[in-house]
Amino acid sequence: MNRNMDVAVARAFLAVIETGSVTLAAQQLNLTQGAISQQLRRLEEMSDHPLFARAGRRIVPTPEGQRLVASVGQFLAANAQVIAALQQPAFEGEVRFGAPYDIIGSYAPPILRRFSRAFPSIRVTLVCKDTVELLRDVKGGAIDLALTTELGCGKGGETLRSDRLVWVGARAGEAHARDPLPVSLGAETCVFRPVAVTALRKARRRWQAVCEVSNMEPVRATLEADLAVAPLLGHAIPDSLEVVSTDRKLPRLPMFQINLYEARQPTPAATAFADHVRRNVASGSAGRP
Repeated sequence: MNRNMDVAVARAFLAVIETGSVTLAAQQLNLTQGAISQQLRRLEEMSDHPLFARAGRRIVPTPEGQRLVASVGQFLAANAQVIAALQQPAFEGEVRFGAPYDIIGSYAPPILRRFSRAFPSIRVTLVCKDTVELLRDVKGGAIDLALTTELGCGKGGETLRSDRLVWVGARAGEAHARDPLPVSLGAETCVFRPVAVTALRKARRRWQAVCEVSNMEPVRATLEADLAVAPLLGHAIPDSLEVVSTDRKLPRLPMFQINLYEARQPTPAATAFADHVRRNVASGSAGRP
């Protein structure tokens, strides 16, 4: 039996871990459900143990499967580094990279760390703004590329993955039960704000704003203090917080896209960084809480 790990099998494994569904994993990786199931079977044959079990409508890892998560993530990261080293051109420069406050903490650190190792001569300048402002900056040439959070994907953008917007609060918190509902929202330019407000109005849930800034630190402070709930993407939830289930009189929120936009005439350094972002985000090796 072939005991070598296939990169496609590793990606399928992590996609099912993250989504809890073969169907969603297939959509994320642009494969058929049958292909995902076949890759999981190959991995379980190598393990000689079942790696997944069904819990209601979700597929969850068994203890044997959970033990593999970190190692598989490291395997994919190492694979990406090898590919980057093989393709690395001999150039220097600066890349201006933008990301919104709601995902910068979960997506940017692993991307920047791995890119710095692969391209130590390229300097990366990080810009944190709301998606609306980042799109304007890319179009105007103020930054070289940006990750954005959007309901869809605009012209010139590339969707790297999907993630659901969820209500988040303090662990074992009670803010979700208050009336009116205390909510921490971004500034007027935050793309989550109108979506959350519209959902609350349709659900006829009274609410009041507690924090209205596009900055994760004050938003997180209000959540950890159990003063409010907030709409965040599932992959961007800090360990100190948890998802508040929609059965607690909170409306269900839609899926969002994590998109990549590049300047019209990118520099070689920016192109290398964009390829690195694309591999890391699409493979699931960035953006995991």
